Amino acid sequence: MKKQFYILSLITLVFTSCSSDDSNPVVEEGVLPVSEAVVSPLLGGPNQQNQVYIDLSSNQQTAISRDSWDLGFSTGSDFRVIINGSIKMAVKQTTSTDISEVQNEDGSVAVGFSTYSTMGYVDNPTGILQGAGSGEGTAIAEISSNNDDNKVYLVNLGYEVGTTTPTVGSVSTDGGARGWKKIRITKQGNDYVLQYADLNATTAQSVTISKNTDYSFVFVSLDNGQTVNVQPKKNQWDLNFTGFTNYFPFGASNITYYYSDFVTTNMLGGTQVYEIVVADATQTEAEFNSFSSTNVVESNFTVSATDQRVIGSNWRNGGGPSSLPSIKDDRFYVVKDVEGNLYKLRFLALTNDAGERGYPVFEYKILN
Repeated sequence: MKKQFYILSLITLVFTSCSSDDSNPVVEEGVLPVSEAVVSPLLGGPNQQNQVYIDLSSNQQTAISRDSWDLGFSTGSDFRVIINGSIKMAVKQTTSTDISEVQNEDGSVAVGFSTYSTMGYVDNPTGILQGAGSGEGTAIAEISSNNDDNKVYLVNLGYEVGTTTPTVGSVSTDGGARGWKKIRITKQGNDYVLQYADLNATTAQSVTISKNTDYSFVFVSLDNGQTVNVQPKKNQWDLNFTGFTNYFPFGASNITYYYSDFVTTNMLGGTQVYEIVVADATQTEAEFNSFSSTNVVESNFTVSATDQRVIGSNWRNGGGPSSLPSIKDDRFYVVKDVEGNLYKLRFLALTNDAGERGYPVFEYKILN
């Protein structure tokens, strides 16, 4: 569904700003949300070096380098920690509680066809934090008040952002391997205490992480133990364009599989979404244009309350040996943002005019 001239003409009429930090303005009470826009998320091309957070009501986007953070510490009432699936991180719990013990690499702790979801090396891709492990909830167990339960973890830090130029229509997301760390996380009052070190180290560095409930997570880099601005405040974004570690059906189980051009929703902040597939793709534009608030089916939002992947990779075709990647032109989405505004949203492009990946374009309109 090539609409390049249409897209370019719309883009000239709509200004989409980008921020490299989390200072996006929230739409204040009494200020009308943006009614429509065309957005080009700044993923960065076929290396897709950025995670891009989109706030629909203010038409703001925040871009952050995918490899700038490692761990996200939940600010909710629970004590849960996520890992960075956008760079293929994976972790494995050891039997030890002593961070000073020397550990060894374990090649099975990785993202790929040989890693089954039940191994519990990656976070559940639904975005649900709770679970007992083995592929449910976070790969790092809930941090316990009983320190004997808080084990040391082997951490495969995944990959740096790729820098090579792939063939047209392909992506090159993986750069060099980032190596390994070992970590142990405990509680101190309402704070987290993170210990981290190289695998062969007999001493560790320690940092205390305090919760900030304006955000869903506090993010930390294991390069230096410092906090990193990643997500905007939890009520100031709706969509995230990112590389993503997902589960993929394989026989009777699931394997871990990495997707480019993936879109998640701010499930923890309250964003909801559902997909509409049009029977006749030639009528998609007409159905999109005629869709109004009276057509919204509230019950269709239910799935997205417990799964951030409703858009996911469903909006595009990945391409193959005889075809280039493309958008799926038979569908659009209904989005309820964190403030309760209703929008219709459809994708206009996956690639730029040269056919290069990592240049998505979508449009959205508020429903009246």
